[in-house]
Amino acid sequence: MLATSVLVLLSLSSSCFAWEWGKSGKWSRKERTTCHGGESTINYTTISGFFQQDDPATDPKSFDYTESNYGLIERPYPTDNKFDPNGKKTQWERFAYYVNTLNRDCDKNTQYKVLFMARHGEGYHNAAESYYGTPAWNCYWGPLEGNGTTVWRDAQLTEAGIAQCTKANNFWKHALAVEKIPAPQSYYSSPLIRSATTANLTFNGLNLPAERPFAPTVKEFLREGISMRTCDERSNKTYVQSLLPAFIFEEGFAEDDELWKGYEGETAEAQLQRAKAVLDDIFSSDDGTWVSITSHSGQIRACLKVLNHIEFGLSTGQAIPALVKAVVDLRKFTTDHQYSRLWMCLLKCLFDYFINRGYGYNNNNAGVKA
Repeated sequence: MLATSVLVLLSLSSSCFAWEWGKSGKWSRKERTTCHGGESTINYTTISGFFQQDDPATDPKSFDYTESNYGLIERPYPTDNKFDPNGKKTQWERFAYYVNTLNRDCDKNTQYKVLFMARHGEGYHNAAESYYGTPAWNCYWGPLEGNGTTVWRDAQLTEAGIAQCTKANNFWKHALAVEKIPAPQSYYSSPLIRSATTANLTFNGLNLPAERPFAPTVKEFLREGISMRTCDERSNKTYVQSLLPAFIFEEGFAEDDELWKGYEGETAEAQLQRAKAVLDDIFSSDDGTWVSITSHSGQIRACLKVLNHIEFGLSTGQAIPALVKAVVDLRKFTTDHQYSRLWMCLLKCLFDYFINRGYGYNNNNAGVKA
């Protein structure tokens, strides 16, 4: 019986070390970070040639996505002959079909997403920096709560910022109805008031497909780079919920801001690591291909670097799309590690077998049936 048990275990051992990722594009946290004890990581590549914002010749200072179909380049795709032989489809419809084909045909460790990354509309802190100048803002005014007339701690949107959001909302209305741009399947927002409000004013009230409602998730790591300035301190969870009751908070979101200290700032490297972590989280837990992210200039800049996208600065109220290829890299075990885990598996299964057969263990008579 013992020999039979060992043979059965050996026949099953390959399944102990196999790891099927599936084709849905959803990777669990365990799948992303481990493979039965081995480490894994997600490598990102921005596929260029589809949007004006990934062309080095595009000037970010003068570019306006609302006047250029979100920057989608007019071009053919390899799938056009099959999908649109008569040339009746819009550019977005043809692009969407092409992207869906990429996901359908890729290997099990690869997925593609299109990210719509938008910077918030103008906030009172932006207006204050423009008024006082950057040196005075960084050294004196920024660490204050306000100037006695205006408050910029977790700054809200100015009238100009609200107008930028209205412009974005009108763009999406037209793009959905006329250009047939795919509605986002998922929405994510920074917890800072200016970004969450921007997401709400941009997407709320749109004629969205029933299966793709505006149900934004607030993610802590989408916040702006953390400095000593009070505009980077977020309000507590209860207050944000009172302003935007339809927003969902990610699991583990703290009531109070545990990251902003007021006496020290976040390094560029730390922000880059935070951007990698939040992108890994989205790519490993979200099945959607079309994803909206509303955040900040500094944090989007960090995300673009993680995604291996060219630098592209965003003015307030502006946005950038990116076609992103994500590949999970599984680091292989050593042979010794594989065999050590195999023997541990064998020993555990044998132990469980004897326990289930009613054998107990005591100091006087080991292995005697109880």
